[in-house]
Amino acid sequence: MQLWVIALLLAAVLGFFSRAVQTFVRSSFERRPALVLAVPFLLTGIFTGAARLAHAASWPLGVFVLAYTAAPVVCVYIAGVGVAKRPSAWDFVAVLLLWLPLEFAAGARFVPVPARGFLHSVAYGIAILLGLVLFLCFRSFPGLKYNPPQRAADLWLPLVGFAAVAPVLILLGIAIGFIPPPHWPNKSGTAMAAAAAVIFAGTALPEEILFRSLIQNLLMLRFGSGFRILLAASFIFGCAHLDNGPQPLPNWRYMILATVAGLAYGRVFVRASTVLSSTALHAMVDWTKHFFF
Repeated sequence: MQLWVIALLLAAVLGFFSRAVQTFVRSSFERRPALVLAVPFLLTGIFTGAARLAHAASWPLGVFVLAYTAAPVVCVYIAGVGVAKRPSAWDFVAVLLLWLPLEFAAGARFVPVPARGFLHSVAYGIAILLGLVLFLCFRSFPGLKYNPPQRAADLWLPLVGFAAVAPVLILLGIAIGFIPPPHWPNKSGTAMAAAAAVIFAGTALPEEILFRSLIQNLLMLRFGSGFRILLAASFIFGCAHLDNGPQPLPNWRYMILATVAGLAYGRVFVRASTVLSSTALHAMVDWTKHFFF
């Protein structure tokens, strides 16, 4: 049953690739902007249902999730509905309020240890879904590139990006002690194929929505699209990995590698017409690291 919850959240996130879905939600907000204030209650209800499945539901947890989902909604509601060409300070605050509580596992003390893995995945899905509702539909920022591939370059750009960045990441990763020398994978082809789908949908896509469609894109809309902005967005992406293992924390090795990888992901995102291109590159890098290092 828990897998069904994750699958439904993923289906909702993928559903926003439909232009019809985007248009419907966007037009609903344009007619009645106050509708967005109901979104935190809807998402909190979904999370509470998932918590009940995991025998982890409680009033403190429900109140915390409601506060977590309501805070960014209030920020964008203040900023206003409709097509926004230049992000305001409220938009950046909303992104931080979406990202940082998850990054630092805020609210974990309200969740029993056995349920934390499942509910963290649910919270991640809710955060990405909320980000799409707020920035793709309510604020309607251009450049999120949350659409299917639109040209042939969207398919070959990840391959070119991988050919360019993979040797750099491998040599640098070995040199600084982040990864060991490569080895042949000991998993079956079926397991490796299944892992590719999980990495793409469960790790690469959510992170690309957050760090490229939202953070990098909003920085570019506000400050321009030069290399300094790409570097800044990549550094933010790298810093987000400081609290990741397996090395001791803060994991500066992971930060360095993630920053370099972020430059490649960000460059592909700029050149492609869809976030799926940088997602594919991201998934290829993570999959290679998982099975060959």
